[in-house]
Amino acid sequence: MEKKREQSAVRNLEGGDIASKIDYTLLRQDTTLKQIKKLCDEALSHHFASVCVPPYFVRNAFQFLEDSKIKIATVIGFPLGYCTSFIKVEEAKKAMDDGASELDVVMNLAAFFSGNDNDVLQELQSITTLAHLKSKMVKLIIETGLLADDDVKRACKLAVKADVDFVKTSTGFNGEGASIEVIEKIRDLLPKKMKIKASGGIKTREQVIAFLKAGADRIGTSSAVEIMESVTAE
Repeated sequence: MEKKREQSAVRNLEGGDIASKIDYTLLRQDTTLKQIKKLCDEALSHHFASVCVPPYFVRNAFQFLEDSKIKIATVIGFPLGYCTSFIKVEEAKKAMDDGASELDVVMNLAAFFSGNDNDVLQELQSITTLAHLKSKMVKLIIETGLLADDDVKRACKLAVKADVDFVKTSTGFNGEGASIEVIEKIRDLLPKKMKIKASGGIKTREQVIAFLKAGADRIGTSSAVEIMESVTAE
């Protein structure tokens, strides 16, 4: 069954049908409105799954992409994740009010490494419940580059209990980005209905194919246009 899934993913990618699996991302501190407009225009041109933008620009991105099928994703508690739960919940509310339909939430690693799994879980449940009531999605960023194998297992258990929609590997700001090994590990730990987003250091079409074969469902990258251009050049 898994082999068929991998082969199907490769066929789609070989045909250039990778745009629907990409979150086109721009989260730099020095991002400008002009760059967000360009990001959205390119997303419209290539039909990416979503644009992932800073919370400050969610309302603008929503206006630029109004009436399109492209989703607006943003980040919550980014990039360190250790702000209070109250702040994260309010940030999530504001993001959804501004037009975000996907929330990439950074797990509180300070609480996690302190052994306070209950605090982590309660925070995630608060955000996920709020999002699901509004038919929005939550992607939990667990920052795999900072986690040992047992930590990845614990984080995935918390993700399942919180009923998030995706487990996402990395912020791209701390530790290593996604790896094939960690995607395969996460896939084995999660139920089939729960999806995986690979992010951090993904810049080529070959990497996209490899991560999807390993079990990723979505790819976060700031190099989406270059990836698409490499597809159409063949």
